[in-house]
Order: sequence, then C-alpha cells, then structure tokens
Amino acid sequence: QVQLVESGGGLVQAGGSLRLSCAASGLTFSTYAMAWFRQAPGKEREFVAAITRTGIDYADSMKGRFTISRDNAKNTVYLQMNSLKPEDTAVYYCAAEQYGLGSRRVSAYHYWGQGTQVTVSS
Repeated sequence: QVQLVESGGGLVQAGGSLRLSCAASGLTFSTYAMAWFRQAPGKEREFVAAITRTGIDYADSMKGRFTISRDNAKNTVYLQMNSLKPEDTAVYYCAAEQYGLGSRRVSAYHYWGQGTQVTVSS
C-alpha cells in the first residue's frame, strides 16, 4: 500500500531553517504530483507548495523562503524552509496526487503522510 513518511520537523528559532523530507513507497512516484500542506492549531489545512513533472507552485506567503524539490530516484520530496517565522508553526503534511496536476486543494490529494511538527520560537 501507499505510504508517505515525513521527517525533519523540530523546534527552531525565528530566522532559522529546517529541511523536511517525505519518503514515498507503494506508488509510481515520478508520475505523481507531490505537495506540502500545513495545519496550525485551530486552523484549516493550507497549501504550502507542490511539485509536478513540469512545474512548481508556492503559496504566496512561502515564496522566496521555502523551496520544494524532489528526487525521483529516491522517491522523496523535500521542503527547505528558510527565514522561519513563529507563524510558520504547524504540523506539516506531505501529500501525493495521482493525476500529476499539483492542485492547491486538499481534496485533490489521494494520499497523506502522518505529519511532522514544526515549531518556530520567537
């Protein structure tokens, strides 16, 4: 079955950096769009970034600070997060979408990881 396993979360001071990883198994990874979403306490899950075969998309508030990338040989997608702010504190989820479109909608994604906590202290 499909599994997405995130890692790399933790506690960091404002202005610091973290790199999240998501290892995928049980799917033809290169054909899937992969994305990162996040959910803060009491808030809805929100789009962070997506990567397809042909392009990359970022939420406006992440542009210039976050970088999504993928290694199809390793079935892994990454999220490099720089200049972190306290408002970036959330559980970060990896998601896979089988049609490869890279939607910003939560409902478009077929598979989800368990999430990894990112906490940014001020």
